[in-house]
Amino acid sequence: MASPQDTDRRLEALGISPGDEVKVETEGRTFGGILLPHHDFSEPGIVTIKLPSGYNIGVKLHASSRVALVRKSPHGMKGGQGTRHKARRGAGSLEKVAFAGTGGTIASFVDYRTGGVFPAMDAAGIVSLVPEISDICRLEGKTLFSVFSENIGSEEWSVLAGEVADRLNEGYSGVLISHGTDTMSYTAAALSFMLSNLTGTVVLVGAQRSPDRPSFDGYVNLISAARVASQSDIGEVTVVMHASSSDRGCHVHRGTKVRKMHSSRRDAFRSINSDPIAFVDDEIHYLSEYRRRSSGKVSVDTRMEDDVALIQFYPDMKHEDFLAWTRGKKGVVLAGTGLGHASTGIVDAVRRRVDGGVPVVVTTQCLNGSVDMNVYATGRDLIRGGAISGGDMLPETAYVKLRHVLAHSSGMEEVRRAMQKNLAGELNDRRRGGDGF
Repeated sequence: MASPQDTDRRLEALGISPGDEVKVETEGRTFGGILLPHHDFSEPGIVTIKLPSGYNIGVKLHASSRVALVRKSPHGMKGGQGTRHKARRGAGSLEKVAFAGTGGTIASFVDYRTGGVFPAMDAAGIVSLVPEISDICRLEGKTLFSVFSENIGSEEWSVLAGEVADRLNEGYSGVLISHGTDTMSYTAAALSFMLSNLTGTVVLVGAQRSPDRPSFDGYVNLISAARVASQSDIGEVTVVMHASSSDRGCHVHRGTKVRKMHSSRRDAFRSINSDPIAFVDDEIHYLSEYRRRSSGKVSVDTRMEDDVALIQFYPDMKHEDFLAWTRGKKGVVLAGTGLGHASTGIVDAVRRRVDGGVPVVVTTQCLNGSVDMNVYATGRDLIRGGAISGGDMLPETAYVKLRHVLAHSSGMEEVRRAMQKNLAGELNDRRRGGDGF
């Protein structure tokens, strides 16, 4: 079996390098496109070609296969799918950014023998995928764990928070975290509450489309994230994702005000009840107020209460079901309708939980807008039952915040005060609707 080195030597002998347009004839079939770099975990003897359609394909070379150079690339490639650009500054003058990987589509490569997806295990793998990053910053670090984002919870949040604090306290300009998109907003909120006095920018970044697809969005997302982590003065936890369905740039979202609003669109992420902090293309264009980087030492506190429930009210929800779902919980977030409402039976169940010392925080399923339980009778009944207004917090942000607050508070009134105090940009007195609202 041919080794990767044998394949590389065969191509070099023909004057072919990554980035060149090639034609491959093998087993009676012909493929043409741009030659992509070989990755170490791919099967030896396979060359990867980007077809004119934009999709990538792996082609097995045999002794009888014919490879021909069609056209040399004016740029060439290095270890990934992007063209090489001349650095604008010396490498030594670039800011250092720490990479902390958790998995997700954005940090994946495709094995074109099996079709399997493998994670990039370190910063070098990310730079090989998007080599332009090396012109923006010096990315250093590794994958801490590689899991589907729905399997990321408080244990992983604690590891990430500790890693962020350690790297920023070592003098890194920022931290770039690759993350699956499905629960990215939960992790962003958790880090926002766990970390304080940030001396650099924390950026979570993901992708909606895989690297083998022509619509791969991770390329632009990673470049934008690297720029924000190294060149901005933002001292917050942020999420950087496509601003539109095109590749024109990305929005920088506050970690406590962002939500995935579409299952598959490249511009799925939106700032809710808040404007994005910035728009990023070749530069960073600031759009709203934000917390600047601090000086001194980053503080980390990862304590979280585990027994908290997040429940969405629906018509005909039964009193006994609410009590069953919340039995044994230390706190509850109820996503009510409209301005923060639930049926009479659920109001009685909320009262029972509050009387038993369990705080119940009410948010709205509408997402845009705020809870106001003083308008209608059902809302006022919830207030009289002891419910806590969640203001304009997203339900998932309120859930993460309540877990944080319960681990740092004692007594219902202390919890109430903390939940209604703005800790990490999660509450706004004046709301910007987002998405036209």
